[in-house]
Amino acid sequence: MESKQSENLDPWGKPVGGFANWLKDHGRTFNETTLFVSQRLASSLFVWFLVGIALSLPGVLWLAQVNLQAVGEGWQGRAGLTVYFEPVVDTQDIEDVLLDLKKVPIVKTASLTTSDQALQDFIAQTSESQDLRNILESLDANPLPASIQITTLDSANFIQLESLQRRLSAQKQINDVVIEKTWLERLADLTTLLNRLGWILGLLFAFGAIFVTSASVRLAIESRLEELRVMALVGATRGQMRRPFIYFGACYGFGGGVMAVMFLALILTSIEGPLQALLGSYQVPLQVKGFDGAFLLWVVGVGVALGIIGAWVAVKQRLRSAQIL
Repeated sequence: MESKQSENLDPWGKPVGGFANWLKDHGRTFNETTLFVSQRLASSLFVWFLVGIALSLPGVLWLAQVNLQAVGEGWQGRAGLTVYFEPVVDTQDIEDVLLDLKKVPIVKTASLTTSDQALQDFIAQTSESQDLRNILESLDANPLPASIQITTLDSANFIQLESLQRRLSAQKQINDVVIEKTWLERLADLTTLLNRLGWILGLLFAFGAIFVTSASVRLAIESRLEELRVMALVGATRGQMRRPFIYFGACYGFGGGVMAVMFLALILTSIEGPLQALLGSYQVPLQVKGFDGAFLLWVVGVGVALGIIGAWVAVKQRLRSAQIL
């Protein structure tokens, strides 16, 4: 009797409360979970891999949407036009157009790209295709026209841009005038599409992650079913019986979140070169947004939450079917 009383006392001789026992039980459950996962590392890695894929795909779409939106916002203050001349045009005609553009109030800058410069830039961008380079270099005449890139003031509206477009298109030495606003509208539509697709895939893959975690936790329940029956007979509470498996689900979700972060980092690294070349052709610097500490914590947190939900579903269904709860 004396030994039992001493077990319920702390080093200062005071009774140990329920909260201390609750913390002690959580610590024991955490150690058991760590041991369980480490002993089944191959199957745990498989679950982490599947949950990581389920989290990384919506994450990629979300990052794409954020960065496309940032690119569009960066272009909002630099709307303008591109003037394409006829393949054969006099230098004096080009200079006359440049002089006229300097007199237009809404024009901020007008930069000329000669036909030779356009050809050299095109050859540099197609350096991987040697056959195409040989064909271009063998041509007697340059097929690419000279062009002028016009940047307008921030206060210029679309009506003013259309008016300038009609005025320039009326000149016989000019072949076409393109308003850059069209590209921005398409970019906005693409951003909206990625946003909706991200939500749809996010929900689908979230259910997939819950299903994978639930199935894995269900296997753990089957291996300890007799132990749970004994615990129920000796008076264990529902929380004490559920707690180890909730920890399993949280562990699977945490590992899946870490795997998703690794997948996202690999994806961004692999597309960095081509993306930088694409944005560089539009004079837009590559600045990846969204992939920061808050986003990484959010991915891992979502993984833990989905793991806990999957574990809770598995525990509730299996223990109820076994008539333990």
